[in-house]
Amino acid sequence: MQRLTIDFVSDVVCPWCAVGLGSLEAALRRLEGEVEAEVRFQPFQLNPDMPPEGEDITEHLARKYGSTPEQQSAAWRSLRERAAAVGFDFREQGRGRTWNTFDAHRLLHWAGELSLQAQRSLKRGLLEAYFGQGENPSDPAVLLREAERAGLDAARAAEVLANGEFADEVRRQQAFYAAHGIRAVPSVIVNGRHLLQGGQPPEVFEAALRQIAAAPT
Repeated sequence: MQRLTIDFVSDVVCPWCAVGLGSLEAALRRLEGEVEAEVRFQPFQLNPDMPPEGEDITEHLARKYGSTPEQQSAAWRSLRERAAAVGFDFREQGRGRTWNTFDAHRLLHWAGELSLQAQRSLKRGLLEAYFGQGENPSDPAVLLREAERAGLDAARAAEVLANGEFADEVRRQQAFYAAHGIRAVPSVIVNGRHLLQGGQPPEVFEAALRQIAAAPT
């Protein structure tokens, strides 16, 4: 069986990151018995300067991309369909606000040092909380609830959030990927060399991973 290391660079308020994660997981299920993958989640902030109070998502997208509410609604309908196909239930109406995600990335970094399975569970939990329930992924109550659901120690998670731990590590990782040209997410880096970008369908990930696994090392 071929072993692969996958770095999944993403944000928890990025809808295409949820689609990409669901697609990657579907591809890995199809490759069971052929490929064994170690998936690590790496930080990327879509809006690192977002203030604590966040911003209305419709206003934010209009300001950032020049999109109209009608264009955003059409894009959201398409995203909901793509997400549902890979196991994410995006809420139907009222996209709410977008938030600063630095604390979420600090908690994810801590989780990854303990258990990659717990890190993946926390990642999925935060994506589902934001896109499924419209919850704030910078709210300590949401972060602690999802950490506990992922099997992590809630008291220790509270210490991480309160003490500002792993801030330097997250900034270093963000700077590392920025220095290597990562400007959009999701960016999926296989074995530190092969880059797959965007919320690709499962079959695209499957074909790419099979090709990488079959290539001579």
